[in-house]
Amino acid sequence: MSELLKNIDARTKLAGTNKLEILLFFLGVDQRTGRRETYGINVFKVREVMRTPLITAAPEMPSSVEGMVSLRGVLVPVIDLAKYSGISADTPREIMIVTEYNGHTQGFLVEGVDTILRLDWSKMRVPPEMLMAQTGGLVTAVTELDDNRLVMMMDVEKVLSETTSIDNEIMFRGVVALDRPDCTVFYCDDSSVARKQIERTLSAMGVKGISAVNGRQMWEEMDKVAKYAQSVGKPVSSIINLVLTDIEMPEMDGYILTKKIKSDPRFNGVAVVMHSSLSGMSNQKLGLSVGVDEYVPKFEPQRLSETLARRLTGLTSPVKAG
Repeated sequence: MSELLKNIDARTKLAGTNKLEILLFFLGVDQRTGRRETYGINVFKVREVMRTPLITAAPEMPSSVEGMVSLRGVLVPVIDLAKYSGISADTPREIMIVTEYNGHTQGFLVEGVDTILRLDWSKMRVPPEMLMAQTGGLVTAVTELDDNRLVMMMDVEKVLSETTSIDNEIMFRGVVALDRPDCTVFYCDDSSVARKQIERTLSAMGVKGISAVNGRQMWEEMDKVAKYAQSVGKPVSSIINLVLTDIEMPEMDGYILTKKIKSDPRFNGVAVVMHSSLSGMSNQKLGLSVGVDEYVPKFEPQRLSETLARRLTGLTSPVKAG
């Protein structure tokens, strides 16, 4: 298994080229459909793939959380993705994918892994509404392989939200209140959970928000605003006060979106803040290299509000939460 991911550090070079590498995996034959579907997860989020170790059951956990394992002295929760997805497969979960993002480490139990596939984000499509409804928003993107298989990218942030306490109401208590309905933040993220948290944060701040599900959709919306601003003789920055973007998104990722914004003089004065669960220093440096003004990790509403407040008010020092 270690051979499969031994070159993972080198893969950071893909960032900023609108390309990604995904680890393909299976959850078993779905008794409802009789098919073994193929799923994918971004290699950036995978720390290792291993045989499932001994799992210690823990009380009062969601049904899909099998328990905890100790990995090099660190307790890690283990989630059965088949159970979480409502797939009643009979095959054993012999493989565990250890994922790490936004400071959280967790193990995902799967039936097996296939290979690592390199592709362009433009090949990843937003799922049709019917699939979104069937999976409860669990699938964020879909792509077709050369052998006609469909690969579904799982919203690991949604899994994390519903099996841990990252969506706890307490997290929003320290949000900075600006009460600036004249300010508008344009934000894009393919995760419904992330969009919901951003929406709640902006609402608590008293700031308007315009959302998009990926970079392409956001760029198209911004282009329309820019054309309108030009027609009425206004700077775009008077309408779009700030752009908040995720990194991983189908069709156009956050790096490419940032490059387009920063290379277009129409958007002079519009700050871009990168908001991602890919919290490694290499990702932050890549963001800065394409022109990102600031980086803030996901699932920290107070920190997000402090960053937005500082940017929207033009302050140079961090705003303290009240």
